[in-house]
Amino acid sequence: MFSPKAIIHLDNLAHNYHLIKDQLNNTPIMAVVKANAYGHGVIEISKALRNEGVKFFAVFTFKEALELRDAGITEEVLVFCRPTKEMLKTAYEKNITLNLCDPDDVRLFCEASHSPKFHLKVDTGMTRLGISFDEAYGIIDTIKNEKLNCDGIYSHYATADEGDLNYAEYQLGQFNELLDYINNIDLTLRFIHFSNSGAVINMPHSSFNLVRVGMLLYGSFPSDEVSRNLAIKPVMEFKGAVVSLRMVKAGTKVSYGGVWEAKEDTVIGVIQVGFADGFPREWYLNGFISFKGNKYSIAGRVCMDQFMIDFRGADVKVGDEVLIFGQNNLDKILVDDIAKDIGSTSYVILTGIKGRTERKYVI
Repeated sequence: MFSPKAIIHLDNLAHNYHLIKDQLNNTPIMAVVKANAYGHGVIEISKALRNEGVKFFAVFTFKEALELRDAGITEEVLVFCRPTKEMLKTAYEKNITLNLCDPDDVRLFCEASHSPKFHLKVDTGMTRLGISFDEAYGIIDTIKNEKLNCDGIYSHYATADEGDLNYAEYQLGQFNELLDYINNIDLTLRFIHFSNSGAVINMPHSSFNLVRVGMLLYGSFPSDEVSRNLAIKPVMEFKGAVVSLRMVKAGTKVSYGGVWEAKEDTVIGVIQVGFADGFPREWYLNGFISFKGNKYSIAGRVCMDQFMIDFRGADVKVGDEVLIFGQNNLDKILVDDIAKDIGSTSYVILTGIKGRTERKYVI
């Protein structure tokens, strides 16, 4: 089979988890496994993390939470999306924690005959889902007065992974004001969380008693503005197979638009991976693959199902596999470096790995 392969290194995942936990002085980690665990495979990743001691998981959709429960994940699961009435009974029965993030959501939990646990999400500056800071005080009063089953409170940083942390510190200040109020009215909440992957590196003082971690677990940094001193390892090794090789003369044009042409006689190899499989199409301009410890340039525009490589001087044959990104014994290309070159993010690239990609899990 010549389909793209994503080799998922569960040993690297475990390494990253324990490294981050040490960085956080053993503060519990909520593993963010939304979007199919950032393209890595939600069930396998969640089970591997559970085996390492993770007791908290976060997803975006209620369907994702049910998928975890159906797979036997019994640990705490928080759903980030806005709740609906249809979710409440099942969430209560399956011990799934929902997200109170809009003033109208209060009525849902007040009227529920069996109200599930929820975390109160406060918007401190992201301007996305979340109770506005000014409205939060009244909502907190209602939670206390109505004895609602609120199990935690959290917010989300907009700029914690950037070089200038002034706005992030402003958000933290607002959040701390609410925590002071909660303490003053004697409302007990089990979990308080704000930090994400960027804050793990840039703002360790905002860890509270639970830390949400996504991208760092998968061996990539949340932006190119954070320190890379944390020795995380890539979890995904994305590979493609050589399906054709041909000698071409100098001046031969390759791929759509004829924007690339051979500068001298060379060997063009066809790799059976394309942008439909998640290959970052813009990477063709400066891009390369790695094979047997050497880098070879992409030749021409990436196609839907294939892309071409200038294999001049390579000892390569049909059936060989090349590294697109990740790391193995001989080759290494960081997805962070690709993202920076094409003006994208590692989040976009990793969650885009789909199509015909075969995932293989190794320890």
